[in-house]
Amino acid sequence: MALSPYRQVLALPGVRRLLLIALFARIPGSAVGVAMTLHVVLTLKEGYGAAGLVSACATIGMALSGPLFGRLVDRRGLRLMLAITTIGEATFWFIAPSLPYAALLGTALIGGFLTLPVGATSRQALAAIVPPEHRKAAFSLDTIFVETSYMLGPALGVLMATQVSTTLTLVAIGGGLVISGSVLFLVNPPIRSAASTEESAEPVPRKEWLTRELVGALIISAGAVLVLAGTDVAIVATLERHGQVSWTGLVIVVWCLVSLTGGFVYGAMTRTVPPLVLMTTMGVLTIPVGIATDWWWLCLAILPAGALCAPLLSATTEWISRLAPESVRGEVMGLQQSALTLGSAMGAPFVGAVMDATSPAMGFVAAGGLVTVAAAAVLFLQRPRASAAPASASASSEESVRSAS
Repeated sequence: MALSPYRQVLALPGVRRLLLIALFARIPGSAVGVAMTLHVVLTLKEGYGAAGLVSACATIGMALSGPLFGRLVDRRGLRLMLAITTIGEATFWFIAPSLPYAALLGTALIGGFLTLPVGATSRQALAAIVPPEHRKAAFSLDTIFVETSYMLGPALGVLMATQVSTTLTLVAIGGGLVISGSVLFLVNPPIRSAASTEESAEPVPRKEWLTRELVGALIISAGAVLVLAGTDVAIVATLERHGQVSWTGLVIVVWCLVSLTGGFVYGAMTRTVPPLVLMTTMGVLTIPVGIATDWWWLCLAILPAGALCAPLLSATTEWISRLAPESVRGEVMGLQQSALTLGSAMGAPFVGAVMDATSPAMGFVAAGGLVTVAAAAVLFLQRPRASAAPASASASSEESVRSAS
């Protein structure tokens, strides 16, 4: 492990500014889920199920808009997309706090569709600024900042919603998102490398870039956040079962810190690890976490799997950036954002349903087991190509995974 990769990445023009803007833009976005839930429950006096419906509508909108806005960026540039989403964020978040529940539910889909795609924008800009040989460190830094934002945003959202008001919290989130979109609009980070040519800017037909490898990378992206969302729910259920729910915050902070540390170490490593290996290992290591019966034991049990969270997301993004032609990278990054959104949306209800029928310990088994099955599916997707050349295909397929990651 060496720190020189980080020094080289941070020395590139525009990288530090982009990472800092993305960090502060993600903080209000990471508080959306908990703030909206508290607003529906505490202010509108509806139940958690009703709050879940609002989140589901917003999630569907976000999943639909990812590739569409990415395609818009590829064809018309970044600023048009930023203008549309920033105006959309301003409209939704400054109206939403005053809406009754039925109207809020009806507009959540539109609000989700017009969500500012900070993650996809940051990843596309980093892929344009940073040469391929330095992207592992660059995407590791980006993932570290994602972890940081998710340690700060939800905590600030809960604090403001409970100590001030949920209405002002939603307004503050909207203001933060509008400021973030406006700053990105003014900075207008590049979406194509300086070496790109007019020929490379011509859109590549979808049938040429939507390969088995790319589909596999998207499945891994969804699986990574699915196991994270499922583990999050399983942690709460486990601590509640043992009467230690007050320790939930500490356990999750430890989990985030070890993930952040793992991402830092991975980005500084001189060798790469295939995302498929990281995903399979994380799934297997998640399964036995449910044996923990105390908060301190849970902190220890979650360390091995937690240390692979950020490396897995970083390695998958690097892989996708190599597979995506530059002229359609916005659409591909949008597809990854949709995969991340859907994976996160599926993780909690799936694991929750398993725990309702069995026990909290089985939540970890369900999350880890499903991700392991997804890894097997990705491996299956890559095998047909190998069958065409019996003598050397299996070796070349394995090598392609390694080089892509």
